[in-house]
Amino acid sequence: MNLKTFHTLFVNGKFCKDAKLGKADDFYFSSLHIRKNTSNTFGSTVTPVNVAQMPGLHTLGISMVRIDYAPNGGLNPPHTHPRASKILVVLEGTLHIGFVTSNPDNRLISKVLYPGDVFFFPVGLIHFQYNIGNTYAITFAGLSSENPGFITIANAVFGSDPSINADILAKAFNLDRKMVKNLQSKF
Repeated sequence: MNLKTFHTLFVNGKFCKDAKLGKADDFYFSSLHIRKNTSNTFGSTVTPVNVAQMPGLHTLGISMVRIDYAPNGGLNPPHTHPRASKILVVLEGTLHIGFVTSNPDNRLISKVLYPGDVFFFPVGLIHFQYNIGNTYAITFAGLSSENPGFITIANAVFGSDPSINADILAKAFNLDRKMVKNLQSKF
C-alpha cells in the first residue's frame, strides 16, 4: 500500500488511513464458514478477523476469531491476550475451557461447554479450550480490541529468541537444567 494514502497519525500499531480513501474491502472478510485444517501439533486452528485482516476495524476496539478443534483433544493451548477480554460461544462440539486468576490465588475457573454456551475470559489472564468430544468443535469469539495480541505461554517461555537462560527457567519452574534444555529444543 502506498504510504501517501495514510495520515501521519499512528494508533495501536497501525497508520490511520484517510477516511476518504476507504473502500468496501476495508470492512469485509470472507471464509469464516469454512472448516479449517486441524492436523497440527495442537489440533486446532485460529482464524483471526482483526485490524490486520479488516483495516476498517482500526481504532474501533473490536475483533473476532473462529477456532476449529480436532476431535478427541484439539487444544487451543494456554495463552493470553494482553490487550483484550474475550467472549466465546460454542457452535459445535463439547469443550473443557478455563482461565487462571492472577497471583496470589492462581485459581482455575473452568467449565464444560456445549453448543450455544457462552463463556467470558478477562483481559490478560491465561486461558485455554480443549475438545473433550469425539467430533469437531467450532467456536467464535469476540475480543475487546482490534489488535488483541496472542501470547502462547509455552512458546513465549521455552521458545523465546534468544532463549531465556536455562538456569533461570530451571529455578522458576523447579526443573532440572536438562529438562529445560529439552523443552527449549521443542520450540
